[in-house]
Amino acid sequence: MAFLLRTISRSADGREIVRTSRVDDVLLRVGRDPNSDIRLNDLAVALHHATIELVGEGQLGVSAEMGMTIEIDGSAVGFGRIHLHAGGDIRVGPFLLRIMPTPAGGEDVSIDIERAEDDATLEKVDVRRFALASVMPGKRRMAWVSAILVLAVFLAWPIWSFYQGRTEAARYAQGYHPDRMWNAGPLSRGHATLEHNCQACHVQPFVPVRDQDCKACHTTIHDHADPRRLAAATPNLTGFRRLRVQFGAMFGQTPGRCVECHTEHEGAQEMPPTPQQFCADCHGDLRARLPDTRLAGASDFSSGHPEFQPLVLVNWTGEQPHMERVALNRTPREASNLKFPHALHLDPRGGAAQMGRTLRGRYGFGDSLQCADCHVPTPDGTRFQPISMEGDCAMCHSLAFDQIGGTVRTLRHGAPAQVIGDLRALYRAGGPQRPAELSAGARALPGDVAQIRAAVQFARARASVGARADQAIRGIFSQGGACFDCHEVVQPPPGTLNYNIRPVAFPTRYMLHGWFDHRQHQIMQRPGQPRQEGAAACAGCHGAQTSNNAADLMLPDLNSCRACHGGEHTNLPVASSCAMCHDYHMSGGTPAMLLRQRVRGRRWETTVIRVDEPPRPTPAQGR
Repeated sequence: MAFLLRTISRSADGREIVRTSRVDDVLLRVGRDPNSDIRLNDLAVALHHATIELVGEGQLGVSAEMGMTIEIDGSAVGFGRIHLHAGGDIRVGPFLLRIMPTPAGGEDVSIDIERAEDDATLEKVDVRRFALASVMPGKRRMAWVSAILVLAVFLAWPIWSFYQGRTEAARYAQGYHPDRMWNAGPLSRGHATLEHNCQACHVQPFVPVRDQDCKACHTTIHDHADPRRLAAATPNLTGFRRLRVQFGAMFGQTPGRCVECHTEHEGAQEMPPTPQQFCADCHGDLRARLPDTRLAGASDFSSGHPEFQPLVLVNWTGEQPHMERVALNRTPREASNLKFPHALHLDPRGGAAQMGRTLRGRYGFGDSLQCADCHVPTPDGTRFQPISMEGDCAMCHSLAFDQIGGTVRTLRHGAPAQVIGDLRALYRAGGPQRPAELSAGARALPGDVAQIRAAVQFARARASVGARADQAIRGIFSQGGACFDCHEVVQPPPGTLNYNIRPVAFPTRYMLHGWFDHRQHQIMQRPGQPRQEGAAACAGCHGAQTSNNAADLMLPDLNSCRACHGGEHTNLPVASSCAMCHDYHMSGGTPAMLLRQRVRGRRWETTVIRVDEPPRPTPAQGR
């Protein structure tokens, strides 16, 4: 026994459409469930509404699920029977299932399925009677009314209010004003004072914010590069990006405007860092469009960044230092003219450590010298103050040479001629006094033996004083002397003692196009290594404990930074976009996008730090 199902539907012109299927079973499931044998797709039908099965020879049993009802030949029942040889009708919701008469001995039971079209059925299942369509205007009229209302309230009314001639402050003082509906959100913290002064940026109605409107306040902002070279370096956009730029230009949104990066109305927060792709679009293959550029390509810190090239003092021409940018992987040497072995001073078992322990009570040294004992941060905390002889070195390397009562006389640091003069004056003051016989008021007869003897003795004493002064001068400028041990000494011309000292200088800033914040690295933990703090963190990057020559340029190279820093999307501890270290506007200070985060209570507090500096470093003389 099988069931032959014929689903009947009608087209718009009344043509009958029949779909036939066959179910080889003795039971049919009827309902809205897609797995039903007879699926009736209408909300008036339950998921599992009824079952039809053979209950005896020549009979079908029709039963409704609990709580459901069906109609068999016009009677609402929960269960009923239909004789196959006579056939019958079953109504389930708005659908009619006709059991066609089956002749004796027939193998298939034919069932026609169609949606009922008679008035009684339509009245029973029609839900439109509960709708408001009969008492409401038509959809077209409602659409037009709604569109006009929106334009009047959100466009015409704010425009009318704007052109009333009242100032922004006056409109706010009078309470609500319609153009406030156009506000896209609160301003950032940097522009919070302009919250009630929209016209400070939106100078002209319906015109995007222009660069000259921004520069009216930000007068010290530098251009990223020469406008012509910047235009030549811009990549050729294709596809949707090019179409978007062209479409924006039609409404005054030209490429390169300030607001492309400095987005506003994003909430009371600091501006988020510029995405890395904004920089990589040009700098990834910059030399392809600007062959004469000296900048190497950079697209990602992990995989596409050149080696660091600090500004290094490489040699001197007389008193004039020469500085060049040299890649750190070429092991550059620094010609500072200073002798200072870091390893000697940081050795916990050396003489410097012993001296530090001796002076512990006076200067607060520990068991050995640390980096922080000499390198003092600047007030902003990102760089370090210059090392000075008087403030940092003299506590151990004394230049005292005489004491008068409680006053200690010291050699003049940085003035070799003054040092030589002071030593000669010292020995001259401590030499023999002029004999009375040789004084201006004494007179003696010519050939007086006592007078001759006194003159000879005085001449010999003066010669001895001069010899000792010369010996002291040579000693201080020779190996083992106070000047020779730290400085490059210029030997005097033959027959003279006119010693000199080569000038000492250091760049005030090594990385010209980048920024490094030391405060963020006071506590550091490299992957797979223990946590480092203080001097250990310094030594982890600079390696001063192994440097025996002041010419060693102890700057961490690219691979050292890559131990912790990756690109914008990385698995390393610190994701680093271009804006973390570089400033788009070429100022000498910290990048405007550099965010500093710290924990205050249980919240992360984010602030922007900017330090104004000269654009290029200059050597610091006489240090």
